[in-house]
Amino acid sequence: MALARSRRSQTTNYWPGFVDALSSLLLVIIFLLSLFMLSQFFLGQEISGKDTAMSRLNAQIAELTELLQLEKANSSDLESTIATLSATLTTTSNERDRVTAQLAGIGSGSDGKDAQIAALESNLAAQTELSDEAAAQVALLNQQLSALRTQIGALEEALQASETKDTESRTQIADLGRRLNLALAQRVQDLSRYRSDFFGKLREVLEGRTDVRVVGDRFVFQSEVLFPAGQATISDAGRTEMAKLATAIRELQSQIPDDVNWVLRIDGHTDKRPINTPEFPSNWELSAARAIAVTKYFVEQGIPAQHLVAAGFGDSRPIDSGETEEAFARNRRIEFKLTDG
Repeated sequence: MALARSRRSQTTNYWPGFVDALSSLLLVIIFLLSLFMLSQFFLGQEISGKDTAMSRLNAQIAELTELLQLEKANSSDLESTIATLSATLTTTSNERDRVTAQLAGIGSGSDGKDAQIAALESNLAAQTELSDEAAAQVALLNQQLSALRTQIGALEEALQASETKDTESRTQIADLGRRLNLALAQRVQDLSRYRSDFFGKLREVLEGRTDVRVVGDRFVFQSEVLFPAGQATISDAGRTEMAKLATAIRELQSQIPDDVNWVLRIDGHTDKRPINTPEFPSNWELSAARAIAVTKYFVEQGIPAQHLVAAGFGDSRPIDSGETEEAFARNRRIEFKLTDG
């Protein structure tokens, strides 16, 4: 009988280790997916703003192009009018020369031709007046045409500047996306390095303890190390252990740059047996209260509150599915995990 019991106790149970490894893999995958979604969100926000600016620039370019076409049409009309007036001026000048020649040919003829001379002189004066008026109109139209050409030049310069700015915006968007991806990759690498340092320091502090285990990327304390049964007040022995842990966290904090966002997540877990007391109506309240108690203690020890997160999971995430007292004890635990902010 004793021999059979001894053989059963020596049987190795690989299932908890497999569950821990699978949980760790799942957490890593969720972490990477979260980073990817976060990077895509910020990149999408930046690109959306650039797309809005580009749409505004495209609208301005279309408006400038339409205005340029209108001004070119006006310029064509003015040039046609100037050509017509120039032809009229030439005709008038020729008529004036002809009348002048007739007047000179008549010269000092007979007095009977005085009336004809007077009529010719009147006609010459009218032609001269018409010629002067046409010349004035041509000069005015030339001025308008010059101003119009200046406006067309300014519009072409504005259009070219808008197209250049549009090209620069597209280049900036591409460069921004590349720099954002590099920055995210660097932050992930930095956080991984500091997480490794965190594990190293905690291993030094907790070396030789059998009631503290490493599960994936977390340090796991059995609840009995920190709390009396059914309570959320840290025991004196638990405060001693938490003080060592707080010292290691403060040393690590001094090494992490300010631009690296990190938090220490403190998770409370209970076993599956329900609790119902006036202070803790359910396992959720008990697990959350224990996590909050550890968080408050760390704040008292000088760790900034913005780098601490407390979470209570009740009995929803067991690491041992057994029904023995040993399995229940394994599930009653406090977990510490260094992750991104």
